[in-house]
Amino acid sequence: MPRSLFNVDLELDLLLERIVPVPRHLVWKAWTQPEHLVKWFCPLPWKTTNCRIDLQPGGIFQTTMQGPEGQAFTNTGCYLQVEDNELLVWTGVLGPGFRPQAKGPLAAVPFMMTAIIALEDAEGGTKYTALARQGDIPSREAHEQMGFHAGWGKALDQLVEHAQAGHFGPAA
Repeated sequence: MPRSLFNVDLELDLLLERIVPVPRHLVWKAWTQPEHLVKWFCPLPWKTTNCRIDLQPGGIFQTTMQGPEGQAFTNTGCYLQVEDNELLVWTGVLGPGFRPQAKGPLAAVPFMMTAIIALEDAEGGTKYTALARQGDIPSREAHEQMGFHAGWGKALDQLVEHAQAGHFGPAA
């Protein structure tokens, strides 16, 4: 998906683009099958301990991340758009069924975002584009200071390692 279709606003959005040496269908599986997502989604030493996916617009995208000291954070969102092997769009602003999130659970969230993952075939693998859209500059800055580029980049490296280790099985 060309960058122009994202309407990237570099004042508000965070962008990660890379060519990864993994076929697009395996990157898609890594993002859409809970048993694979839990293996790579958080940059170590953090880990994903639980994942729920209902892969359709309005469906749940929920992960529980656990820090090295044992603290756990559950993030629940909603898929906005799903195009097989090409595009995932979800947000934490809405819960399953496009229902607005209650204010209580969001009080501990430092920022709200909409995430876009776009996949394209590329020489040697897949062009991977991740865009995290923020609602305001303080939210963008908070996400960037939390380590968006390093963290999402490390998680992507872990996805590649997971795929290259053959965890998708021989029929992948």
